Amino acid sequence: MAETTYFTSADPVARLTSGAPHIAGTAVAFPPNRYNQEDVARELTKFAEPGFMRFGRTTGVDHRSLALPLSRYPKLTGFTEANTAYVEVAVDLGEQAVLSALDAASIAPDEVDIIVMVSSTGVAVPTVDARLAPQIGLRPDVKRVPLFGLGCVAGTAGMARVHDYLRGFPGHVAVLLSVELCSLTMQRDDTSIPALIGVCLFGDGAGAVVATGADRAPMGASAHRGPRVLATRSRLFPATVDVMGWNVSSNGFQLVMSRDVPKMTDDYLGEEVDRFLADYGLSTTDISTWICHPGGPKVLDSIENAIGLPPEALAHSRDSMRENGNVSSVSVLDVLRRTIADSPPEGTFGVMVSMGPGFSFELLLLSW
Repeated sequence: MAETTYFTSADPVARLTSGAPHIAGTAVAFPPNRYNQEDVARELTKFAEPGFMRFGRTTGVDHRSLALPLSRYPKLTGFTEANTAYVEVAVDLGEQAVLSALDAASIAPDEVDIIVMVSSTGVAVPTVDARLAPQIGLRPDVKRVPLFGLGCVAGTAGMARVHDYLRGFPGHVAVLLSVELCSLTMQRDDTSIPALIGVCLFGDGAGAVVATGADRAPMGASAHRGPRVLATRSRLFPATVDVMGWNVSSNGFQLVMSRDVPKMTDDYLGEEVDRFLADYGLSTTDISTWICHPGGPKVLDSIENAIGLPPEALAHSRDSMRENGNVSSVSVLDVLRRTIADSPPEGTFGVMVSMGPGFSFELLLLSW
């Protein structure tokens, strides 16, 4: 477990606010290939009998965007072709997301000092961030931090690493880019329960966040709408590597998804949130905004139960899942975007939380 704290005042929250980075712009980008739930489930699995289709309708997903037209998936010859498609689509979506987030922040591409790029659904060397950097006008000396393998937790974990960097370089501009093309990991011959759940739940897309250090003067009419990132917390549980992740083989990435995922949330999240907030003299009653990764309907139910939240607290998470599916690490960035657009009241606090392979939690404390 790791956390970051900075002390400049006797007030625990004031200690963090001084020097806290600021979220200046957010954006998401989705492929143009958009389908309803039943069309995707019927095409991407051999198990489209009524019982399975009924399961698909209980996932809370209505529509999803896919990296490729639906008709192309049965023709993919294997991991090599799927990964080639990943690189091409990821660069395109990444460019769209980063440029849109920079525009929202009124920041030019050549002002970016570091780009953190997270993804777990394809492999590229040079990495996606290196490929799109010259296309969008990032400086040749831009720092690059590509992170692979964090899965669904990577959206919040990436924001935590951006926070850490901007605490050390308060005059800099940082970009977080997440690209996840989950559909390209699907294997038609995999009839396991996790694979079938994946067919019904996961979607494709990209998300980007622009953040500025505390010494960077805000720009643009919307510069004060995003929150400050006050603190972060990481929690890694031992002996849980089989709960969630990939089995990697010559066929590509095979989904590992244990039934214990909601149980891990039930058993541990509430205590972890309470301890995190208590370090700064806060409790869940002080938090007005919850930005939670929509891992699935059972996971969202578990988050509500573990923290003691009313259903409306996770409305943005459920809306994101319904409209786009679970887009792995991108989803929590979409929930963040929706939350900022909804303009939480000034002076209020929020918590951003995701879970992923490891098994792990990542939490951020935000203030508006």
